Amino acid sequence: MSESLFFQDLAVMMAVVGLVSVVFTRLGWPKVIGYLLAGILMSEHTWGGSFLADPKSIGTLGQLGIVFLMFTLGLEFSADDMKKVKHVTVPTAIFDTLMMIWLGYTVGTHMLGWGGVESLFLGAALCDSATTLLAKTIEEMRWSDRPFVRYIFGTTIFEDILCVGVIALVTGVASGKGMNLGAVGTSLGGLLAFFICVLVFGLVLAPRLLNRVAQLKDDETLLLTLLGLCFFVSFIAFKLDYSLALGAFLVGILGASSDVRARLHELAAPLRGMFSAVFFVTIGLLVDPVTCFRNLPLIIGLVLLVVCGKGFNCCFMSLLTGQSVKNAVPTGFGLAQIGEFAYMVALIYMTQTGDSASPIYQVVVAVSLITTCLNPTMLRVSDRVGDWCETHIPTRLRGWIAAYQDWLARFRNAAVPSQIQKHLRSRLAWLGVVFLLNFSVSIAATMLARLDYAPFSRFFNDHKVFFFCLVANLFCVSMLAPALGLAVSIGRDVAAVLTGTRQPKKWKAAVRQFVAWVCWVAVFVLAFVQVLMVNVNLLPTELPARVAIDVLLLVTAIVGWKRFKRAGRVASYRFNSALAAERRRTRRATARGDVTLTVPGDFYVHLSIPEASPAIGESIRSLDIRAKTGASVVAVERGGERFRNPGPTWTFEAGDVAIVIGDPPQLAALRDLLSVRPAPTD
Repeated sequence: MSESLFFQDLAVMMAVVGLVSVVFTRLGWPKVIGYLLAGILMSEHTWGGSFLADPKSIGTLGQLGIVFLMFTLGLEFSADDMKKVKHVTVPTAIFDTLMMIWLGYTVGTHMLGWGGVESLFLGAALCDSATTLLAKTIEEMRWSDRPFVRYIFGTTIFEDILCVGVIALVTGVASGKGMNLGAVGTSLGGLLAFFICVLVFGLVLAPRLLNRVAQLKDDETLLLTLLGLCFFVSFIAFKLDYSLALGAFLVGILGASSDVRARLHELAAPLRGMFSAVFFVTIGLLVDPVTCFRNLPLIIGLVLLVVCGKGFNCCFMSLLTGQSVKNAVPTGFGLAQIGEFAYMVALIYMTQTGDSASPIYQVVVAVSLITTCLNPTMLRVSDRVGDWCETHIPTRLRGWIAAYQDWLARFRNAAVPSQIQKHLRSRLAWLGVVFLLNFSVSIAATMLARLDYAPFSRFFNDHKVFFFCLVANLFCVSMLAPALGLAVSIGRDVAAVLTGTRQPKKWKAAVRQFVAWVCWVAVFVLAFVQVLMVNVNLLPTELPARVAIDVLLLVTAIVGWKRFKRAGRVASYRFNSALAAERRRTRRATARGDVTLTVPGDFYVHLSIPEASPAIGESIRSLDIRAKTGASVVAVERGGERFRNPGPTWTFEAGDVAIVIGDPPQLAALRDLLSVRPAPTD
């Protein structure tokens, strides 16, 4: 790669993307389409010769674009928002993803005559909707406060998460031996272990690190720390034959769990804007218009498959999870498209397999372009279609749907677990994580012990088995104390469920002690078996080395037992603290009165109270706002002054602007109660 040619190509490309950005922003069109078209027009496939001196060198920048796209997507991930709509979004996303992968695979193998790997990539390319496109379209339409919008965003974000796993899976399959069960199982098992290890260790360490660095008040240091984490984890994912996108997305989630999430997003935004634009241009550079024209019937057929298949899947599952017809139809229409993930999947297929003769890349990009152009129009008409379907469905069917929704609501309320059951599930989940971490560290130590370290240090290379065996065993021993503590807690919860509340205290104490002892022994035996499994592959053959490891483990267990228990409690606290970071940010923003309207979490609005409102002369207590609507008044603006946290005795006057927090249905109920309209905000 020539440096002069690289910078020449970079200068040409940045000038083009700058011009495209200005033109498409002025026209109000999605800039992604402009970047793709610019790449197509600059491609050697279009004119017979390229505008770039070395187009392949720009592919490196395109890979950086993938990293920053996925990192910022993870940074925008909201665990709290996903929890509120998980009963709709999780089943919908799983069903739609599986169905589209199956449809794409079936079409590829049975209708097109493609191989299994190629067909699997086709299904993966068709399974995910474009989050960024939906966000821009809904923002321009000013539909952020509509109830179905949060279900659309929740579904597409969860599809993004699933697609990250799908990319890792198909990458492993493409680099392995086809579609055999062993390759798929190995890829899925390794993916799960990598995912959980990065999240657990990351949520314990990364948010604390970022918060500490942020206290230095130096944006450059914070940005470099963030980029170091991002590229380090992405490199590990790459070395494990997973996609760069997986590591970048996980680091984004870790950044979102810190208290400086907004600052991180602001610092990373310019880098994402630059490299993602280059990434989309590199996608366009690989498009061959002639190949697309030759495969035009296939492209049109796949466009219909995406629009009809994803539209039906998401609409059907929205109805099945208890949504109304009016909300289900726009959800299906909005998600009936594919976006940037399709480009990534197609590009990964070409790089992993080297199959340049396959038309899959050209076909997928063309399908994505067409569905991207169709989606804004479909979303605009979806509201009217939903209204028409709501009013024209038969009366009997409407009654069945209403009865089903009522039954589903009662079932969910009845299925809410008790506090003891929640605590028991949490402890069981943590125990599973502990054993999975032990397993993952053991596998990593086994893999590292097989590498050649002679160029680095001959002494280390001669004793590498001893070193990695000692590290893996020390880690398992350090996790034993927290695991046994969890076992005792699980035993007490199980005993509480078994004995109930009417048994004598002595009987309950005896049962609790016995069950706790049984759980303690069971966990200890499982841990011992796991250590034996580790040492089968790692234990050195020399007797002195084995004795040394046993002695070190025994001394470490005796000396560090209390420290390990305390470290486990600290790690658990930090993990839960990282998960609660978003709630802390929301509380602080609410107290300051600077919460802004965001997509998809439109839970914070300004309501202007007119003279005809029944709220005039009434207090917050007399209106009983909280009990009747579920919304909360967090501030009131009167005469240019903002009064934060008004008490229940606050009396409304004409012209007041109430600043209210709540989910969209709660806010709609409050508008009906007060007969008010949304106030314009700056």
